[in-house]
Amino acid sequence: KTADCVVGPDEPVLFDERFSKKIDCETELAVVIGKSGRFIRTEDALQHVFGYTIVNDVTARDRQVRRTPEGLTWYELGSGKAFDSSAPLGPCIVTADDIPDPQKLAVRSRINGELRQSSTTANMIWSCADLIHFFSRNFTLQPGMVIITGTPAGTAWSNDKELGGKGHTPPGLVPALRYCLPGDGVECEIEGIGTLRNPVAALDQARAAAE
Repeated sequence: KTADCVVGPDEPVLFDERFSKKIDCETELAVVIGKSGRFIRTEDALQHVFGYTIVNDVTARDRQVRRTPEGLTWYELGSGKAFDSSAPLGPCIVTADDIPDPQKLAVRSRINGELRQSSTTANMIWSCADLIHFFSRNFTLQPGMVIITGTPAGTAWSNDKELGGKGHTPPGLVPALRYCLPGDGVECEIEGIGTLRNPVAALDQARAAAE
């Protein structure tokens, strides 16, 4: 995502059906780089972290998942992930000394108070250190850069059979029977950091409120 995607706590996730009718939300741990480096070894990676925050990885699923007339499925991550208000960030940055192990944090999301995601960063396929190492091979990581780590099960996509969802909801979670719509309230919570809250608002309503 680009910096243009970022909005703060309590700012709206914009819904514009001209762009997408399938706006999905995902709670993710975000790693904030504090020390520059390239070709960073995995065992040294966490020394380059300033702190951690929360990101709502808002995704336009109908732009992410694409299908050809012949039935071939492919993923267009650029268009599906990077657009206005697609990266709510916050509510604060907790410095690395207060989170000595980023792989031991509970991760949850709620939409309109319903628990949709609940897991832990211990279940990440690649650790924060792995991701820092990976991206530093291509880019010189600079202070202020943010790495978004991934999300657990429970998104609306998982129940969208039209786009390949399997319809499986982990025990204890409320199934997402639809994508986000104007009027919804999204809460992204990570242990030790807090809760990032953002409403979903129609684009015209958000503009009117701003004026």
